[in-house]
Amino acid sequence: MTLKVEIKDNKLFIEIDLEKPTPSSSGKTLVVASTHGNIVTTAKVDDKPITLGLNAYIKP
Repeated sequence: MTLKVEIKDNKLFIEIDLEKPTPSSSGKTLVVASTHGNIVTTAKVDDKPITLGLNAYIKP
């Protein structure tokens, strides 16, 4: 997974690789991008790093 996070003009931009659709743990959706939990990024607000947890999915 490649994740790029940056702040431009007071907006947070997140770029993440799409994956082959994989069933979620519940099996109700297909996950196409995920950080697989929370991660600390290099982007900062008030000199503190932003923690991000992201799941992108589709319904089968």
